[in-house]
Amino acid sequence: MPATPTLRPSHADQIAAAFALGAAARLSDGPVARGQVGSIWRLDTDRGPWAVKLVEDDIAASDLAELIDGAAFQVAAQRDGVPAPLVVRTREGELIGDLGDVRVTVQSWVDLLQPDLALDPAALGGVVATLHRVDHAGSTGRDPWYEAPVGERRWAELMGTLRDRKAPFADELERPVSELVALEDLLGHPPKTLRTCHRDLWADNVRGTSDGSLCVIDFDNSGLADPAQELALVLLEYSDRDPTRAAAIKRAYADAGGPARVDRIVDFAMPVAQLAHICEEGCRRWLAATDDAERASNEAWVREIIDRPVTRTSIEALL
Repeated sequence: MPATPTLRPSHADQIAAAFALGAAARLSDGPVARGQVGSIWRLDTDRGPWAVKLVEDDIAASDLAELIDGAAFQVAAQRDGVPAPLVVRTREGELIGDLGDVRVTVQSWVDLLQPDLALDPAALGGVVATLHRVDHAGSTGRDPWYEAPVGERRWAELMGTLRDRKAPFADELERPVSELVALEDLLGHPPKTLRTCHRDLWADNVRGTSDGSLCVIDFDNSGLADPAQELALVLLEYSDRDPTRAAAIKRAYADAGGPARVDRIVDFAMPVAQLAHICEEGCRRWLAATDDAERASNEAWVREIIDRPVTRTSIEALL
């Protein structure tokens, strides 16, 4: 099995040269941030710090196209006032720098704080409104991850396998999964409108910064979606099921010229679909894990759904 590509100290000068980032380049000893997909390294040069992300060797052509399209949306968003890192291109104008044994992308460095569900509702609503007014038509279309159900049959099979394999969270997951299955009737309704959206505005990707502002990161999954459903995702994530906070976010969004309105329970279809797929993927990865550390990482992912279950009652309270 081939080794997973990684960055070495010797890559620092190559990256700096490829992207014209300055001299005295030095890479962090390892990734400084790591998500479920990909990791970020810090590169320091005499021109300041930069965020470097590895591009998978076996990335599918469709995923590569989405990566490029997401970067174009990020550039347009920053141009139109969305606080986001600067996309840096190679000397030849390419998004991806090929170093021979690895490929990378580079963005400006932002000192991000930890994910925070209690972000200022006025600032949050304003940022999402600005994002939904960005003048950009991307090429990435709709995706079942944001629209399609997992399905009761698939959940029954998966829960049976988790019980057979004695997953430590299997019993606790029963009720949240039942709620997600019950909410599948929200899916499949025609969207109010479609435009290029970020589609992943969870707390990992809208962060406070050390200077007190907000920053939107990780545009890799951008594509066509209903902005009302993306606003509903923001309400569900950041209101802590508190109607007062949800109302403040909606008010700030409208005051900032945001075009969408969340006024139907079916507007919550996108976050419902995403949470179901996120939970399913976490379970699948737990079952496929080959060591305790990997299992623990994916159990933590699943427990996010267990600890903050979404229900019809919690959604209706936000309308």
